[in-house]
Amino acid sequence: MSSTNPAALQSMAGQKVLVTGASRGIGRAIAIAMAEAGADVALIARSEAPLNELAGEIKVLGRSAALRVADVTNTAALTQAIDELANELGGLNCVVTNAGGNNFSAGFTDIRAEGWQKTLDLNLNSVIATLSASAPHLAKNPGRASAINVASVAAIRAVPTMSHYGAAKAAVVSLTQTLAAEWAPKGVRVNALLPGWVATDLTEFIREDPAREQQLLKQIPMKRWAEPAEIAAPAVFLASDAAAYITGQVLVVDGGLTV
Repeated sequence: MSSTNPAALQSMAGQKVLVTGASRGIGRAIAIAMAEAGADVALIARSEAPLNELAGEIKVLGRSAALRVADVTNTAALTQAIDELANELGGLNCVVTNAGGNNFSAGFTDIRAEGWQKTLDLNLNSVIATLSASAPHLAKNPGRASAINVASVAAIRAVPTMSHYGAAKAAVVSLTQTLAAEWAPKGVRVNALLPGWVATDLTEFIREDPAREQQLLKQIPMKRWAEPAEIAAPAVFLASDAAAYITGQVLVVDGGLTV
């Protein structure tokens, strides 16, 4: 880190960033924000059409974009995609493990083994696979390399009927802290980003139910949803030289939900 200028420190110029789950929502916003800050971006998701559209937007910003269609729960395909993207962009400085989600709610004793396994595969095992495949590429850029694991406030607070999701995200936080200690000597920082309730298509079912939405908003001191861009900006900070001495930390972006 040579500059002490705040604006220069937050620039991602010359950096190569990989984002999983990049086709929509938070992942899409992070990819665009990284490009706006000057980074070239590698994109992974399951849907090709949105990835092509996103790559086009990134190129309009004057940055390079490379993409692969892959399911993050398929470790072999994911590893191949990451290796190909790193080679195409000329390396990796940052990986954002954003892919994840939850498509059901149930009490703990009502969750079947299959539900637990699918949730863990998507929200924990895919993160492990992404970090494992990215590690050799990040290690080639010591001092300017980092991983950002997108978890959830469900990792640090009780969310009844979502024990499966919360447990997976809590494991991601634990993994983040351990890898931060293990990878620091290699010059690779590792941090976790924990969004609260964000206005994406994944939460549209709540926003379409006024009573349920109002009940949720009562729990948030700021009384509103986050926009995806409000999660993307902290991600850029964590990846940039402005956060050069930050590792193993959990950055909560939730409008005060957990206070």
